Amino acid sequence: MHNEHMENKNLLGGAWLVANYDIELVMPLQTLSRIGGRRTTQVIENIRTETYVESMRPSATLRGHLTFHLKHEIPHLEFLSQLFGKIDPRELSVWVADEPSGQYIKRAGFLYEFLTGLKLAIDIEITGGYINAIDDNKLVAASPEHSVPNRRWRIRNNLPGTRAFCPVIRKTDDLLKAMDLDVPGLIQDLAFEFGEELLMRSAVWMTLRESKSSFAIEGEANQSDRIQRFADVLSRRTGQGSWILNQTSLAELQAEILGKRTTLQQFGLRQSPVFVGEIARYQEVVHYIAPPAEDITDMLEGLITFLERTQGQSSVMRSAVAVFGFVYIHPLADGNGRVHRFLINDILRRDGAVKDPMILPVSSLITSTQTERHSYDNILDEISRPLMQSLAGLYEFAATHTTYPDGIRSNFVFRDDDYARHTWRHLDLTKHVIYLAHVLDRTIREDMREESRYMRSHAQARAAIKDIVEMPDMQIDRIIRSAEANQSRLSNILSKEIPILEEAGVWDAIVQAIEISFKEGSKGDAANKYAPKNPR
Repeated sequence: MHNEHMENKNLLGGAWLVANYDIELVMPLQTLSRIGGRRTTQVIENIRTETYVESMRPSATLRGHLTFHLKHEIPHLEFLSQLFGKIDPRELSVWVADEPSGQYIKRAGFLYEFLTGLKLAIDIEITGGYINAIDDNKLVAASPEHSVPNRRWRIRNNLPGTRAFCPVIRKTDDLLKAMDLDVPGLIQDLAFEFGEELLMRSAVWMTLRESKSSFAIEGEANQSDRIQRFADVLSRRTGQGSWILNQTSLAELQAEILGKRTTLQQFGLRQSPVFVGEIARYQEVVHYIAPPAEDITDMLEGLITFLERTQGQSSVMRSAVAVFGFVYIHPLADGNGRVHRFLINDILRRDGAVKDPMILPVSSLITSTQTERHSYDNILDEISRPLMQSLAGLYEFAATHTTYPDGIRSNFVFRDDDYARHTWRHLDLTKHVIYLAHVLDRTIREDMREESRYMRSHAQARAAIKDIVEMPDMQIDRIIRSAEANQSRLSNILSKEIPILEEAGVWDAIVQAIEISFKEGSKGDAANKYAPKNPR
């Protein structure tokens, strides 16, 4: 106990405030500051420990350590949201009276009112020049032209979101690298290699493949009508109209994705509680609890605000915040996963990073191997796992079911929305941006290159077969598929359908033409003579 007291005594900034105000964080402080013998920096598992000398110790007060946090550490909005709910606000009022032009009380006072929705009692005018609410060298902030001046605190509000939803993206080295991913440049490289026309022709197939893979993520890969319907939505609605995150557009999109045969009594924002989970041995297992229905509208407006205030910044970053912010808000009773993956291409298209009609088949990469699928699940667990650990014992399945206004019947009961709101509103999505950049990079460099190589080889095979036997493209495509499926043997079905294939030398010439055409495109793919890793 004595050692623990000594250790807490030597904590600084956020860590000192967490210990002294008994705060339990879902997302840990990424910077831990303490007093030691000499100035050092240590990074273990992405947590940075900063050791300072004794002369850096602030006064053992809210003012001293909050100043230290805002000055030397990366502002942590979930932590500040909890802290401001525990302090005596009069301490901030006294601080204002003592330092009416101080930059750290100006930030602290503004953030207090932003995060709590309450107003501090101050009877003195704030003076001094305008300063930014957050340091845009440390966190993703609103673009300068979208910052909003706050006259009361003489602050430029450059927070990228709203009180209801303001995610945190820390500008680590890996994050900056992810934000710099040049998606248009990578696509242009493919255009130089394969030609613009071939790349555009592959867009139709990539749209269908994205739809099929999106269902595979949800374990529904064989639903052909639903796959075609989602592919149609992708091709028609990606990047079109106003933000699809408003209530009307979401309801329309959900209706188009789900179709008419659904048990939902109405489309649009859910009015019922929801959790993500599964049944294991007849027992419900909860992996994630989503925000309550009454918060959804404001949270989606916060997400739209983020997209509006960060215009002109990295489209990869903006896309990642949109797709993962959406899935954690989980605003629909059904269809959240498909809309979540739709948003990837939607934001990239709106930002001009991907041109119409191209659809990046990101879901195809996610489902390509068990390792990739685990990576996708793990990035979702970045928030859900620690959140559920902190909510243990706060939810249950009641004996009776309740029917909610949207027609959903549920017996799920969660009892502490107020505590979870600190996390839901201020998700740290840094790793999610890095993850999506990795997926986009590999999708374009590997999957789309392989797809383009196949398309080129396929076109060459078509032309070569036409030189042997004149026939429609549809029949040629059947021949290529049949040759692949039957290890270059002529099937009875195909020979009856196209009798000329049985004439001496015709089939052998066709097989040779196919093999020559696909030789380069299928190099390194021993498992399949003609097709790439995602066979037709």
